[in-house]
Amino acid sequence: MTAGDSLATVQRSMGDPSLVHPLWPPLTQGCPSTSTAELAYPVEVDYAYDQAGPGLFAPAAAAARSTGIDRWAPLLPPLGTPGLGEGHTPLVPVADGVYVKDESRNPTWSHKDRLNRCTVAAAAAVGAPGVVVASSGNHGASAAAYAARAGLRCVVLAPAALPAAADAFLHAYGAVVLPVAQEARWPLMRQIVDRLGLHPVSNLTVTHTGHPFGPEGYKTIAYEIFTEMGVPAAVFVPTGYGECLFGVWKGFTELRRLGLSATVPRMFACEPAAGGPLAAAVRQGLPATRVTCGPTDAYSIACPVGSYRGVRAVRESGGGALLVTDRQVREAREELARQGIWAELSSAASLAGLRSLPEGNAYGGPVVCVSTSSGFKDRTAGAGATASGASEVSGVSEVIEPTWEEAYRRLRAAGLDG
Repeated sequence: MTAGDSLATVQRSMGDPSLVHPLWPPLTQGCPSTSTAELAYPVEVDYAYDQAGPGLFAPAAAAARSTGIDRWAPLLPPLGTPGLGEGHTPLVPVADGVYVKDESRNPTWSHKDRLNRCTVAAAAAVGAPGVVVASSGNHGASAAAYAARAGLRCVVLAPAALPAAADAFLHAYGAVVLPVAQEARWPLMRQIVDRLGLHPVSNLTVTHTGHPFGPEGYKTIAYEIFTEMGVPAAVFVPTGYGECLFGVWKGFTELRRLGLSATVPRMFACEPAAGGPLAAAVRQGLPATRVTCGPTDAYSIACPVGSYRGVRAVRESGGGALLVTDRQVREAREELARQGIWAELSSAASLAGLRSLPEGNAYGGPVVCVSTSSGFKDRTAGAGATASGASEVSGVSEVIEPTWEEAYRRLRAAGLDG
């Protein structure tokens, strides 16, 4: 499958859909025409949908195409670099009318592989020498893998303590890891992008926009669900910045646009009760907002800032924004484990969200819970016990000074000097 198979045409502003921008370069800081100092509106990729062949979603046609999400290449941004066979994850029935889309079966054990298949290809297409990402685990591990596959360098701005699996992934793929405090990651990433020309595959803006090509990879989750069971009544998604939530919703809206389905499922964002910027935005009638994040064990979806993408998916689908406690998430993970699925704690937020609703599964049809990552990715997975009984967590190192000079010294030592 070649990059030329893509039907992508432009980047469309989500702040004002009448505004379009060229497909290249990817607008990694959102729409320049509608964003403000307080709110960044994302852009999304648009396609020549009328040129999509009628057999794109036919089982025989899909089987004849390349492995990985390349099978959907006409409705993805150009994929000019090789993939790793991402996607094709199982849809597992776990209760009456309840299915789990198990994204831990991806190459680096998380849903982020779908995103990075698209974003790293974009980095290569614009001639960047590598990619840079701010990540607490899954995103960094995935970006490092796809960068290595494409022959690019990868810099990861990470917390001082990483889950053991993520730490191992990063070092195996040769990523350059800079441990910095959370509040310093985005400002430092901007400097790395500006000064070294690395391509950002995570967020740079005041409210989340992320990479415009990323959610396009996530929408293949909807394609796969559709080809296996049709359109479910509802989809529950563990939600941090809302990229995956939006991507799945967009995939189903495209199926409706192509005349392949008549409905779109209700989309439910499932956030930690200790934060929940999407729920706050929906409750207050805002396009996006920030919140103060308290402590939670669901660390990989604990975000102080939300995105217009997720708010739009919830509102336009008639779904909801659910807040779940650590206790509810642990109970949901235990339920998944009894069905043979070992999920990262944050990944079980989707099932926890479903179980938190008083109506249970009264949706008039099946529901799907997306489980985003493997239990191996939890901070305490595989950790030994200390004399005090606490778990030891594999870490990167002590936090470095969040200055460009210190970061540049380490990047030069790793052979990245612009």
